[in-house]
Amino acid sequence: MFAMLFGSGFMIAQDTFSIVALDSNTGEVGSAGASCVDLFQTPFSNDDFLGELFPGVGAINSQAYYLGTNQNNAAARMNLGDTPGQIIEWLVANDVSNQPELRQYGIVGFVDGLPQSAAHTGASTDDYKNHITGPNYSIQGNILLGQEVLDSMEARFLNEPGDLACKLMAALQGANMVGADSRCSSNGTSSLFAFVKVAQSTDAPGSPSFLASVRTRNNDGIEPIDSLQTKFDMVHSCLPPEPPLGVGSVSAESFSFSLYPNPAANELTISSDQAYDELSQVEIIDFTGKVVFRSAISTALKISVVGFERGVYFMRIKSDGHDFATKFIKE
Repeated sequence: MFAMLFGSGFMIAQDTFSIVALDSNTGEVGSAGASCVDLFQTPFSNDDFLGELFPGVGAINSQAYYLGTNQNNAAARMNLGDTPGQIIEWLVANDVSNQPELRQYGIVGFVDGLPQSAAHTGASTDDYKNHITGPNYSIQGNILLGQEVLDSMEARFLNEPGDLACKLMAALQGANMVGADSRCSSNGTSSLFAFVKVAQSTDAPGSPSFLASVRTRNNDGIEPIDSLQTKFDMVHSCLPPEPPLGVGSVSAESFSFSLYPNPAANELTISSDQAYDELSQVEIIDFTGKVVFRSAISTALKISVVGFERGVYFMRIKSDGHDFATKFIKE
């Protein structure tokens, strides 16, 4: 159940499913989450309190018997330059009430320019509980309907071709099922509040470029994720940019490749209108960080993706001292 304790400068709250993620191409960091907590009955003024963004650096979600002091300590460690894994280790060893078994965290960050993630789900966090991590995201939840909530969030996140805000919104839609937070089964909804926010690398701390949130009251029977989607769509488009979906490009001054079709079911083509030296190379990396394909490239290369699992892949092209990355979807 939801619990709140006042005094001694801290409060305790129970929160449910969330995601933190970053985009290596744009430098964006983001957070999204939802819970069956009636925020109208709490002192929280912000619906997005459980997620904290560090522009150009990373993001942290703190939940499950939430303590603001633990969140502040996590922020301090990130500002000191700790990696996501190091922050988790520190939080477990230094829990403010010596009860790390009650906490749940999801953390992502840029480490030497590359994405890293880490998570912690305490053994005494309320069931169903678990977390899933990928190279640039962490999805975590407690008091859940079951593992299907987290799996659906991950699938929707990975298969959304839009920008980071779109991917986070898609992840929340993955949990749009009655009783995703099991306490909301009687309300006929997944949760009572939901939020999504994204910070650009140039944003000031605490002032993300994108923030949308919804809070509803217990027994209203209003699905907050649907309401959030309506607000989201009014201010942000997830339609593919030009060129249209099906043709992608990686380019810079004196460096240009085209990638098509995207999404790809059978074969992916990389082409260029100029030749590159024999040291030019392309790598395809799956969402676990594993290199699943590597080859030299000159002006064109056809790659069979028939044996690839469905989902989002990262493509890295190295040439003439440059190193560029893009993404494609395997249907």
